Amino acid sequence: SVVYFETGTMSTFLLRQWRCIPGEPRIRTLKLILPDWLVYQADGIVPDSQWVLSCLLRVMVRYSGFGDAEWAIAARDVASLEPKPSFSRPVKQHQLCFSWSSQMVRLTPKFLRKICPVEQAKLILFSSTETVNLLSSVFASSGGSFGITKTLVPFNNEVLEYFRVEGISFPWCMFSMWIFVTKHCQERLCGVFYHIDSHNNYATPAVFLTYSGIKKMFLHIHQVLGYSSAFLSPFKVPLNEWCQLRVTFQGRTVSSHLFRFTPVLDDTDGYFVVGGGRYIRGVEGYFGPLVHYRNRIPAHSMVMHYSCVQSLFICSLHLQLIISLSCNLMTSTSHITCRALYQLSLHKLGRGSTSGVVSRILPLLLQAGCLADNRALHMSAVFYSAGLGVRKQPNKAWLLSLLAAQKDYRLSLLHLGHMHHQGLHGVGTDPDLAYAYYANIAKQTTIDRHKPSPEQTFVEAIYLNNEEVLNQQTNEEHHIFQWLKLQARRGAADAEQSIARMLFWGQQGVSPNIQKAVRHYERGAVELEDPVSMYDYGIVLLQGHGVEQDIPKAITFLKKAMDQGFAPAISALAWYYEQFEQNYEKAVELWEQADLLENPEAALNLGVMYSQGLYPGKAADQYLAYQYYLKSARRGHIRGAVLVADIWIIGIPGRVNRRPLDAMLWVKWAAEHNGYLGSILRKGLESYLKSDMFNSLLFYMMAAESGYAAAQFNVAYLCEQNMVTFALHCVWEYYNQASFSDTFLFLLQFITSPALIKMGDLMFEGQGRGWKDLFSAAQMYKEAALRNDPQGWYSLGLLVEEGYKLPMLIFTELGLSDLYLQENSLLLNALYKSSKTDWSLISDSGWRHWVYVQLMRDWTEKDTFPSIFSVFDILTHFRMQKY
Repeated sequence: SVVYFETGTMSTFLLRQWRCIPGEPRIRTLKLILPDWLVYQADGIVPDSQWVLSCLLRVMVRYSGFGDAEWAIAARDVASLEPKPSFSRPVKQHQLCFSWSSQMVRLTPKFLRKICPVEQAKLILFSSTETVNLLSSVFASSGGSFGITKTLVPFNNEVLEYFRVEGISFPWCMFSMWIFVTKHCQERLCGVFYHIDSHNNYATPAVFLTYSGIKKMFLHIHQVLGYSSAFLSPFKVPLNEWCQLRVTFQGRTVSSHLFRFTPVLDDTDGYFVVGGGRYIRGVEGYFGPLVHYRNRIPAHSMVMHYSCVQSLFICSLHLQLIISLSCNLMTSTSHITCRALYQLSLHKLGRGSTSGVVSRILPLLLQAGCLADNRALHMSAVFYSAGLGVRKQPNKAWLLSLLAAQKDYRLSLLHLGHMHHQGLHGVGTDPDLAYAYYANIAKQTTIDRHKPSPEQTFVEAIYLNNEEVLNQQTNEEHHIFQWLKLQARRGAADAEQSIARMLFWGQQGVSPNIQKAVRHYERGAVELEDPVSMYDYGIVLLQGHGVEQDIPKAITFLKKAMDQGFAPAISALAWYYEQFEQNYEKAVELWEQADLLENPEAALNLGVMYSQGLYPGKAADQYLAYQYYLKSARRGHIRGAVLVADIWIIGIPGRVNRRPLDAMLWVKWAAEHNGYLGSILRKGLESYLKSDMFNSLLFYMMAAESGYAAAQFNVAYLCEQNMVTFALHCVWEYYNQASFSDTFLFLLQFITSPALIKMGDLMFEGQGRGWKDLFSAAQMYKEAALRNDPQGWYSLGLLVEEGYKLPMLIFTELGLSDLYLQENSLLLNALYKSSKTDWSLISDSGWRHWVYVQLMRDWTEKDTFPSIFSVFDILTHFRMQKY
């Protein structure tokens, strides 16, 4: 039997042989015993095989004694067999006993559900399938350099991978995508969808829109022998209309255009970009589903069904919304009108005290949004998303956010990034899409911080249950601020620094006032000769913030601060030598010095020098630059985080793997330092301090729907304290969101986790679900304990007091595995001892357990009963610490 496989290989195996005795002709019936892999499905016992192309059955009569010589064959014949496709074969009924390991293998999904790869692609949609969804949702593109990056991997199946490799120099595939353009391309070319290879060159395919007024597609193709070609499609892309674009490869023919040489398409080399990227700005508008058929060209009807029908409802709603909100934005009064409508809405909300006012002012907000007020669009989206005062409509919230995000509104970008990060409201989890939104606002944040304005406020993570932090909130008339001014006049450099910082950044409740801040910087620098103030004053002089730019004077103060060993001043001087004098040797010398002092700015700039090849005596080194960026980011530098994410979203071939989820988390962290988010948080806090709970809830909810953990906690806290109409749902949902907000491990070990404690309490008390869930409560408390939160340790002790047996895994993670089989008294002692940094948390019953264990330990060690004085000492210590 001869078996030919799809990969071009061949296998020959002997079925039967026998000796013939000369005589009268006769018929002999043979029973073919074919190998199991050719007849049955693979099941763990029957091995898997390559895809069979054809099978031939050959029979020969040969003279014996002459080996395989061709002339020794007396007669021959051949017959064709038609083996069934792998996924259509029966499953063999084995007459044997399976080992336990074989039974486990047979129970895995791989063997329980054998389906063809195309069907698998529809169900699983991994990048190793034949049909890949590069974009399955709608992406709002503002026309910047923030697009969606996707990579593909080789096929897992050997046959599919063989075909893919064979087809690199003769591609037979198709790309199908939907696009909605809202504005003409303002550059020579604008990115639609393109492929960048591992050498950072454009590869096949690269689709662009041309300059304003032409709106034609420009298609770039890389061909064999290193040639590149391009052609201009006759199709004109209309404005404000959904269009389906299809790029079909049939050998040398690409979308009806015949090339001289065959295109080269290796979809696993490099990465694909939807919209803008490192090298080109994107189209302004919206991108819909984008599907790549990797090794086939489906029928037109199938493309329509697979690419659009699943999103038809979404696309339809989106288009209807754009039509319903399309107003004449060119009128001279529209801007004034929309601002007036938005302010009127805020005024009416401010006068209201319940969620019922929302339904009455929502038409005003939508009308303001119709006139292009992005703040109104975002606030409306928040109401629909949270269900505050109106029926919850996640789809409408998503569409309103898309409209505002397409115009680069920062909070809407955060909202969409959060939705695609967490997979909220049915949009699906997509870290690459979330990254595109977060990267946009993260980049804006790095720019905003160099352009202070009254509309921005420093972002402070203030939890409303933290009375100590709330009591530190002040203003220029508050006694705390006045006390700091008094201390500053007496020569306290720390007080002068605090006042200047509050005024410059708008911290601790003080309104930003850059001119006043500069005067305090100057006083600290000139009169007190404080290195921190000299550095701050030098920076504002260097950049001209709140004062006329004076570079020589700035350098004088920076040098004085450097002479006192202040690392930021050393880095700032290095920047001056690099930017103004192009003295790279001096610049890197100072940056290396500041880097040894763990200055984040120095590490960032050294990375830039290596990246651009400006480091004296050294060639450009992207990997070394990446290491410095990572060092800067870990030290808390926002731009460093953005640059690390920019590398992780793509990777460095052979050096740094692509890490889209981690890249998304870095830009999320950077984006949440945006001053416009800080302004919303400040308004929420000010309303709370004025006992205006409803408006505080509104502002915090605007930030909470953007995924900011402290705002999520505060929304739940306000609902819990004031019991608004949707309180129960609100408390559970927002505490839950806050408890699972992503934060980096190096930050988690220094912060408390109030949301984790709150969620644990809700589960412990059975609120929201109607029954107690002690296992989940213990998990929440454990996570808080791992973050060094004493309340987490105490709450675990309370669970033990209630008679709950903690799982062994919790003991192990907390480093208490040796206490798993010990008495509860020893476990309680360990738990309460770990929480003793905050003695006020311990309950009276908990203290009785702790005191008992201490007394018994003394008795055991000293072999004497503890005296009344030792008992008195312990109890006195307890009272002093607790009260």
